[in-house]
Amino acid sequence: MPAIDPILMEIEQESKVTQRVLERIPGDKLTWKPHPTSSSLGQLAMHIATGQGRLAEIISKDTHEIGNMTQPQPGSHKEILEAFSQNTATALQTLKKLNDSQLMAIWTLTRGGKVLLSAPRIGVIRSILMNHFYHHRGQLSVYLRMLEVPVPSIYGPSADENPFA
Repeated sequence: MPAIDPILMEIEQESKVTQRVLERIPGDKLTWKPHPTSSSLGQLAMHIATGQGRLAEIISKDTHEIGNMTQPQPGSHKEILEAFSQNTATALQTLKKLNDSQLMAIWTLTRGGKVLLSAPRIGVIRSILMNHFYHHRGQLSVYLRMLEVPVPSIYGPSADENPFA
């Protein structure tokens, strides 16, 4: 079995959970922020919706020079859901092309020519492409709670939804 297969299966499984969380976003609250220094609800949702696809393309190269990291404000809830669908498909298609040798090869992130990170590609996929977005999905669930939106089950029951009942 290629080393990428379990990763692809996990992304597919987790995307279903993420889809449920993104579906709960109230379209009339996209500019809401829990704190002035925080991303808006819409910006955080777009980061989650677009990030895996963009990162998969970046990680498929040997190096990446980091640039502007600001997230645009989406115009609608529909835009977020469509971006998520497209970027999940892109991530899966892009990662599926990586062979075991490429997965074990060193990948490097730079800024201004200075190395910020250099690690085996498979580790970067796990930590940056996957865990990073699980973290932001958790952050988004807190935003939903603060807005009094029912939080869906993620890895088990939430206060609002119990898949085991």
